[in-house]
Formats: sequence, C-alpha cells, structure tokens
Amino acid sequence: MHIAIAGNIGAGKTTLTRLLAKHYKWEAHYEDVLENPYLEDFYNKMERWSFNLQIYFLNSRFRQILDIRESGKDIIQDRTIYEDAYIFAPNLHAMGLMTNRDFENYKSLFDLMEAVVEGPDLLIYLRSSIPNLVAQIHKRGREYENTISIDYLSRLNERYEAWAHDYDKGNLLIVDVDHLNFVDNPEDLGSIINRIDAELNGLF
Repeated sequence: MHIAIAGNIGAGKTTLTRLLAKHYKWEAHYEDVLENPYLEDFYNKMERWSFNLQIYFLNSRFRQILDIRESGKDIIQDRTIYEDAYIFAPNLHAMGLMTNRDFENYKSLFDLMEAVVEGPDLLIYLRSSIPNLVAQIHKRGREYENTISIDYLSRLNERYEAWAHDYDKGNLLIVDVDHLNFVDNPEDLGSIINRIDAELNGLF
C-alpha cells in the first residue's frame, strides 16, 4: 500500500509522515532536503538554480516510486512526484524563474516518467493558510527558508488548491491543518487517523 502526503512548504508533511508511520507501522520515505545539494543555492538565486533543483527532485522522487513499487511494503511518502510537475515547476516558469526551454525539457522528462508511474492508493493533502505556513517555517528555523516570500507561498497555495480540485490519480483526503495541532494534541492526531481509517476501509 502506498500512502502519500502533499502540501505546501511548512504545512506539516514530514511531521505527519513520521507520526503516521509510527502509528500504522508503515515505512516512511522522506523528501530529500538535508542531502539536497541545490536547495540553499536555489533560495539564494532562484532563477539560476530552479531547473537544477527541479530535476534533482524529479529524479529523487521517481527513484522513490520505483523503490516503493519493488518493496511490496506499506509505505508512506512525504510529498509526491506530481507536486513538482503540477505546482512547483509551473510556478517557477510562470514567475519567470525558469526559462521556456528548461520548462519544456522538464515537462518532457516528467511526461515520460508519468507514463510508468501509478498514483498512491491514498493522497492526504494538508491544506493550510499562509499565516500558518509562515509561522511553521519560522518555527523550524531553516536559515535558507528565511528568503521565501509571502507571494511565493501564495502562488503555490493557489496551485495546490487547483491541483487538489482536479486530482484524479486515486483517493484523496483533504485535511485542514490551520486549527489542528497533531504534534502536541493526541485528539487532533486521532481525528486525522480516524479519517484515514475510514478511507482505508473503503479501499479494501
């Protein structure tokens, strides 16, 4: 079984992935942030490093999907390959931070990958307001994230909402995280788990 968690920067994907993996005894696959050689450069000069960063993420997530398929295990994944292709790369292109040539090259590569990729059994989308995202980003204190603008987050949020609205790769569960504290409040985590249980019971 393949569960994936989607959401904007600071929505709580990694934390919820860890908590759900522990609860369900699933194997967790995390986004490659700490080992990513482009991320810090990207936030310092987006137009120079946007293509490199997106290719790195695309390669990393495609490899994850192949590993998930071959493992035969129950796996929960922190962020999906679709978010790069439908949200982050098009947003960089629309903001003039990725050239037409690079974007077309990227899209061509993704289309090739998508032809052999299956969507997760269940996608959990963490919906969050901009103030909540900003608060969470500041709270975790990654220095290179200090340069992320409100405009950038807002554009991503708009694309996330449009993507979730049209999502057709499988089952979708939307969790509004603005008024949930699933880290410190067991009841909030429990409410999410109850909703996931209902979805999983419907799948099998």
